[in-house]
Amino acid sequence: MTRVCLSPHGIAQTSVRSTVQDAWRMRRAWWFTATSRTRARFARTFFGSFWLGLSNLLSIGALALVYGTVFKVQDFSTYVVYLGVGLVVWNGISAAIGSAPNLFEHNHAHVHNTNLNPIFYVLEEWAFQVQTFLQSFVLVVLALSWFQHNLLFNLLAYGWLPLLNLFLFLFWAPTIVCLLGVRYRDFYQLVPIVLQLVFLLSPILYRKDNLGAMAWTANLNPLYRVLSPVRHSLMAGEVQWSVGLLSLALNVVGLWVALRWLNRERPSLPFLI
Repeated sequence: MTRVCLSPHGIAQTSVRSTVQDAWRMRRAWWFTATSRTRARFARTFFGSFWLGLSNLLSIGALALVYGTVFKVQDFSTYVVYLGVGLVVWNGISAAIGSAPNLFEHNHAHVHNTNLNPIFYVLEEWAFQVQTFLQSFVLVVLALSWFQHNLLFNLLAYGWLPLLNLFLFLFWAPTIVCLLGVRYRDFYQLVPIVLQLVFLLSPILYRKDNLGAMAWTANLNPLYRVLSPVRHSLMAGEVQWSVGLLSLALNVVGLWVALRWLNRERPSLPFLI
């Protein structure tokens, strides 16, 4: 039985625990629909979902040649791996957050006409973004292994905790952005601008040392703090346990806040979209 509680305004709200239980019961449905979206995206193409990785590899190659020359990089192989891993992780984060503000708007017909828990739409989008990221990420890592041979081993041995934190972040952060976008339509315009600025201010195309006296800005950059441990674990072959466990704790808190907020907004969603 679904557990509900009454808000101060007398509106029934589902508990976080029951929302998680609903999400688990529907796991096959939202994972299947996400997979169907991925297949439909590349229907009647020769390379199919390999285009995800190929497009990233083309971007990495072009940017590495240009910025490697601009920054007069001495060790080009290391720079290609640094830029490549950073760029593919950034693209995953950017795509998840960039699509979040109008998530419920895209599903407005289902929200209006069904009583399905909104967590379904959030998880479907999360699964779609994770599948898209993994298909691209694995191909990029395999290609970059030409420049750093232990990259795949480091991914399997040391990348699990940073990737877990990344996947948790890709759920709760876009969910919060989505709920803000439902309430405030300005987020439709604001999010792409902020993402572009954060990308330019993040040590992705350049090293953190190149920021000089402004290096402290990277430490305050939440998206870079998610990206950096993934890249570090793959390139250095180690897990930053203190950073990883702290990030895990923050992600658990973020997850709880996002689910709690989603439950609170659930009765209002049909009237906001």
